[in-house]
Amino acid sequence: MDGTPRNGTPLHCSPLDAAQARAIAEAFRPAQAWGNRRDYYYTRGKLGSDPLYDGVLQHLPDDGQPLLDLGCGLGLFAHVLRQRGRHAPYLGVDVDAGKIARAQRAGTGLADVQFDCLDVQAPLPAHHGHVLLLDVLQYLDAQPQLALLKAASARVAPGGRLLLRTPLATGDQRDRTTRVADRLAWLVGWMGTRPRHYPDPAQLRATLVTCGLQVGQVRPLHGRTPFNSWLLVAQR
Repeated sequence: MDGTPRNGTPLHCSPLDAAQARAIAEAFRPAQAWGNRRDYYYTRGKLGSDPLYDGVLQHLPDDGQPLLDLGCGLGLFAHVLRQRGRHAPYLGVDVDAGKIARAQRAGTGLADVQFDCLDVQAPLPAHHGHVLLLDVLQYLDAQPQLALLKAASARVAPGGRLLLRTPLATGDQRDRTTRVADRLAWLVGWMGTRPRHYPDPAQLRATLVTCGLQVGQVRPLHGRTPFNSWLLVAQR
């Protein structure tokens, strides 16, 4: 891929259906009837509208290799994995201690799933398998992005994959909409940091190739959402 992709063919993928999304959201119900239901409704809405999970699973081999999810948030991907009958060991890390605590509570029934509070700019956990980096890069400055890509790539095993979803600096309406939405997520407190740098696709590819990964086509993964989401699949 040379330059910025503008007319890539979107991936054919769908959000979870209502029953699937509701089943996972049940794990996020508050313990008390009068408790805060923000995570419950967020989970239902996110899983029922974003084709992220289906799109990533289409490119994630079901080969039993462990999975490291960098910037996992509430850990929804772990729930989707288990719902789809995938049982590989899963470790999700995120800098937001509150989200990790809620992920741990909601994930108590998931076998071989672990959540830890960790800044992805700190040394990453030892890992040898597949790596997810989903909707994270834009919250880092340019140089920390490159450092994270190198650290994540080093944890991809032979035959393993790095699956990366990120907005790109394309300069179109989706780009502008995404920048506004990311900033609002920070202003309302859902994200702990403001958006900082939207990556250049050519530089992403060059960095990963330098790290010894083979990079496939970068394709849109936004579904019916208005956001500028792209999926990049790299393999060792």
